Amino acid sequence: MISSELTANEQGHLLIGKVDATELAQTYGTPLVVYDVGQIRQQIHAFQQSFAQTGLHYQISYASKAFATVAMYQVIAAEGLHADVVSGGELYTALHAGFPADHLSFHGNNKTRAELEMAVENHVGVIILDNFHEVDLLKRILQERSATTKVMLRLTPGISAHTHRYTQTGQVDSKFGFDVDSGQATRALQEVLAIPQMQLIGIHAHIGSQIFGVAGFDLLVKKLVSIAADWQEQFNVTLPILNLGGGFGITYTQEDTAIAPAEFIQHIAATLKTATTERHLPLPEIWIEPGRAIVGPAGYNLYTVGSRKDIPNLASYLSVDGGMGDNIRPALYQAKYEAVVANKLNAPQQETVHLAGKYCESGDILVDQLALPRTEPGDLIAMLDTGAYGYSMASNYNRNPRPAVVFVEQGQAKLVVRRETYADLIRLDEPYQ
Repeated sequence: MISSELTANEQGHLLIGKVDATELAQTYGTPLVVYDVGQIRQQIHAFQQSFAQTGLHYQISYASKAFATVAMYQVIAAEGLHADVVSGGELYTALHAGFPADHLSFHGNNKTRAELEMAVENHVGVIILDNFHEVDLLKRILQERSATTKVMLRLTPGISAHTHRYTQTGQVDSKFGFDVDSGQATRALQEVLAIPQMQLIGIHAHIGSQIFGVAGFDLLVKKLVSIAADWQEQFNVTLPILNLGGGFGITYTQEDTAIAPAEFIQHIAATLKTATTERHLPLPEIWIEPGRAIVGPAGYNLYTVGSRKDIPNLASYLSVDGGMGDNIRPALYQAKYEAVVANKLNAPQQETVHLAGKYCESGDILVDQLALPRTEPGDLIAMLDTGAYGYSMASNYNRNPRPAVVFVEQGQAKLVVRRETYADLIRLDEPYQ
């Protein structure tokens, strides 16, 4: 979302899900994370409708790492989505939310024995195997419990997405998955086929995050279809599911050129139909794993303006009561955002500032070179499109409590994560003497 798409009430205050942002700040305090649940549902429906038009069998699996809370799992369950988890903590949260375990897939490049045991005991829908250690570890757990489970193999297809190097995952030099070109993937297939407690239902690959073009997904579909066809010919194994991962980009600023879900899905479907016809394969079920694309545009971070540092002939530093502790992406990835003065949404821009956080780091700059109306202490800043990887990566750096999270929908607000207190910060501490 860009700032021109925002709506204001008669007072010129930003509206989020038909709720006045200033009222949210007054009620729940700042810094505050706010989600427009209606916008989350709209994006889910856009993916669902796009797939329905292709005639393909499909599953949309929400990538929990983007934002995982009890309330979030309840929303996506109500919309009929699957979800993928990458840790015991995400799995525990999903189960506690009442999310159906058979609609969960379990990712991760170093799942512990305890995590895999938890997944097996709770009958998680599919475990996505990432490495040979994990194949052996899961085999022993299944044998000890006389249990079975469905699995997929995560492959490293040798496709590099055009994105930040920290968010590329499909290239050969990656910590994730079984490498295809070296033969690791074929060896993994043979090992899994020899384990009767494992039912192989498909293969998975993920090429990166914040991807704006369809070319990488076209290459991925062709690669996975080729692998599936080769394995069917060599090992007489049928793979009913191809999981293409996620990575669909969103618009953070005017520099971004995100495309609609329909365009991704149409290209994937067309490429899949051609590739499977050429290799004489039946159409598989397609899974995708959007996270950022579902929750990113629906999120807002609200901050209160505090101190200001004016430097002659240079941009001023405008400081707020949050920062890298609730959104580390600008410092970690050089991520760019737009922000507005929520209580002066229609006021003309008068200056350019560095929007700075309160954390004791020079790199704690939330938005560099931000054009704003003239501000004063107490004004409310709304940072846009913060729904993905902001709260989920939040920390207690400098012993700052993490913010509250509020869901808004159709003019109603609901607190879904309480604000941490100072007492929470020392809850696990033990005295030395």
